[in-house]
Amino acid sequence: MTDAELPAGVERREIDGETRLATRGPPVYGEPTADGWRAWDPGRSKLGGMFELGFETGLSGGETVLYLGAASGTTVSHVADFAGPTYAVEFAPRPARDLVEAADPRDRLFPLLKDARTPERYAHVVESDVDAIVQDVATRGQAAVAVRNARFLADDGRLLLAIKARSEDVTAAPETVFEGALDRLREAYEILETGRLDRFHEDHLGVVATPR
Repeated sequence: MTDAELPAGVERREIDGETRLATRGPPVYGEPTADGWRAWDPGRSKLGGMFELGFETGLSGGETVLYLGAASGTTVSHVADFAGPTYAVEFAPRPARDLVEAADPRDRLFPLLKDARTPERYAHVVESDVDAIVQDVATRGQAAVAVRNARFLADDGRLLLAIKARSEDVTAAPETVFEGALDRLREAYEILETGRLDRFHEDHLGVVATPR
């Protein structure tokens, strides 16, 4: 991905002697910083990996985002640095506490201690017609989660999904898992782009999609 294709607020900066993907904001996970910019480690972030691998995410900066599987805030904090209102859904209490800490200095990041498999439980909070759903949910039924949450996405919005094969079936070939997940996604989405993330995340598939 060229710098021109990165969203506004995401840049390649010289940090610790290396040119790194970076956003401007307070550090969250011990990442190196320089002049107010914080390095975005693609080895710890599926979305960061998608940027580094040149996916056409459709993000330009300032979007309203629903982030499913926010964990302790590693990636969603970067998203909130360049996006607009960012709703961060995380079910596990321990990482959710870290997520709340990451959100404290970010007035556009809204943590929700909810289960992404039951979107009706946060539908009263999340805006309709969000510009993007970013999903990194490491549980069985990842495609089903994306389908259930499609209700929130604008007609021209983007789903940016990382499918972890081993979360679905540790015995099946990743290609088989990915094919099944894509079939399920097609119930609600048109698939725009797919690609393996193995350079940064073994046995993961990156997906860009838009509502059908």
